[in-house]
Amino acid sequence: MFFMPYPAKLSAEAVLDAAQRLLEHSGPDALTMRALADALGVRPSSLYRHFSSREVLLRALGDQAALNLKDQVLDAAEGLAPRAALLAAAQAYLAYTRTHPHLYALLLTKENDLPLEHLQHSPGKILWNTLLLLIGRLSGDPDDTDHAVAFWTFLHGFASLEAAGTFGQSGPKRGFEVGLEALFNHMEEVGQAGKS
Repeated sequence: MFFMPYPAKLSAEAVLDAAQRLLEHSGPDALTMRALADALGVRPSSLYRHFSSREVLLRALGDQAALNLKDQVLDAAEGLAPRAALLAAAQAYLAYTRTHPHLYALLLTKENDLPLEHLQHSPGKILWNTLLLLIGRLSGDPDDTDHAVAFWTFLHGFASLEAAGTFGQSGPKRGFEVGLEALFNHMEEVGQAGKS
């Protein structure tokens, strides 16, 4: 194997890109610093110049996943009326969980050890605020945490059940649409009540 001499033309972005490819192709157990170094043609020690540990690398991948998901949700919702925008966002969210299951799992990693100031500006918080914005447009409450929690819980629960094969061969039928319709109807009812 050929090892690039130091200083290598190796950026944090290149490491993240290679890590994402390895993760998505082979799963989280295959993403070791040694395997990643092999994929990049460098010594493992070169990676630690950009990421101090595998855990830090995984967190960076999770942060990137949150921002990518936020972009997909916003792109899907762009230019649509509030209810249609939220439906498009939900469909984009579910499509992301199907296409990037390993990255999605990292996105949901708990961040207990992060300082509060980091959490307030973290990619996960940015994703949350994006969903909150779309929900607020439908319900009329820009800080509609109750509906945002219900919406995200529904999306994650559905995605998890689907990924686990819990729906079986018959599939979920129209369960996804029925659940969203009920949520959206309630959001609209609350919004209308707030206007009267």
